Amino acid sequence: MRNKFIFYLAFLIQAFVYASSPTPKVVLAIHGGTADHEEIPEALEKEMLQGLSDSLTAGYRTLKTKGSSLEAVEAAVISLENNPLFNAGKGAVFTAQGKNELDAAIMEGKTKKAGAVASTTVIKNPIKAARAVMEKTRHVLLVGEGANQFAKKSGLEMVDPKYFYTERRFQEWQKSKLKKNQTKQSFSPTPWNRHFSLGTVGAVALDPQGNLAAATSTGGLTNKMHGRVGDSPIIGAGTYADNESAAISCTGVGEYFIRYGVAHEITSLIKYKSYSPQKAADTLIQETLKPQGAEGATIVLDPKGTIAFSYSSQGLPRGYVTDDGVIHLFIFEKETKVPASF
Repeated sequence: MRNKFIFYLAFLIQAFVYASSPTPKVVLAIHGGTADHEEIPEALEKEMLQGLSDSLTAGYRTLKTKGSSLEAVEAAVISLENNPLFNAGKGAVFTAQGKNELDAAIMEGKTKKAGAVASTTVIKNPIKAARAVMEKTRHVLLVGEGANQFAKKSGLEMVDPKYFYTERRFQEWQKSKLKKNQTKQSFSPTPWNRHFSLGTVGAVALDPQGNLAAATSTGGLTNKMHGRVGDSPIIGAGTYADNESAAISCTGVGEYFIRYGVAHEITSLIKYKSYSPQKAADTLIQETLKPQGAEGATIVLDPKGTIAFSYSSQGLPRGYVTDDGVIHLFIFEKETKVPASF
C-alpha cells in the first residue's frame, strides 16, 4: 500500500512539474508560400522540408551569434532566396515577358524602420537590398532600375538575369501561357487560379531584447504583367513588425492583401482588440479574404513568442524554431522535428 502511495505521489509531482514547465517560446518562424498536394509530390516534399530546415538553422544560428531579430530574418530569407525550390531569388517565377522581377521587404518592430525593393532584375538577394534601403537611405521603397543601381552602389552582389532561370519555373510559365490562351483569361483580380503559382517566402523573429522583425521576398505571380508589384514589398500589406503587437509575413494574391492592408490589420486586432495571434490571423485569412476567393496565408509572431499560421490553401510550407533549438517543420499537417545544428 505504501509503495502504491509513493508511486502515485511521484506521478503527481512529475505531472505538476510538466504542466508548470514553461513552453519554449518561438524565436523564429518562416513560410515558403501556399501549396497543394498536386504541386508537391513526395520527393519534392522532402527537398522542401530540407530547405525549410536549412533556412531556420541559418536564422537561428544568426540569432544566437548576433542576437538580433533583424539579422535572423534576413539570414533565413537569404537561405530561401538561394534555394531554387522557392519562388524568391533563384527560384523566382517568370513574368508575361519571360523575365524575372523580384520584390522584398524587411522591417523591425522597435522603431518601425523598414526598407523594400520591387521589380528588381539583377540583385542576387533582394532582401539584402531591402535592408540597405532601410539603413542607408531616408526612403522605404525603391523600384526597378533605381533599386538595381542603388544595390550596385551599395556593394551588393549583382548577377546576370539568367541566374534566376530554373527549368521548373520556365515550364510553369509555358503551361500558364497555354492555359491563359485556351481560356482567354484576362488579368482580372477575381478569380485567381492555381496556375498563377503563388510561393512567396518570409520570416518573423523575436530576439532576447524583445525586438520583433519581419522579412518577405518573392518573384510574384507566374505570367504577371511587366511592372506588377504585389503585397510583399508593401509595408502594412504583406510585411509588418511592431514590438507592441506582432511581426507578420504574408503570401498569396497580393492585390487582396494590399486592398485590405492585411499585415497591419492583423497587428491592429492584436494591439487594440486583444485578439490572440491565431484569432487575428484567421480573421483576415479565413473570414475576410477566403470568401473573396483570394487564396493566401500569413505567419504571426507576438512579443511573447507565440506563433500563429493561417492559410486557405491545402498546405503551407512552414516551420519554426523555439529558444531550445528544436525545429518544427510542416508542409501540410504532418509535423517533422529536428534539432538546429551549427
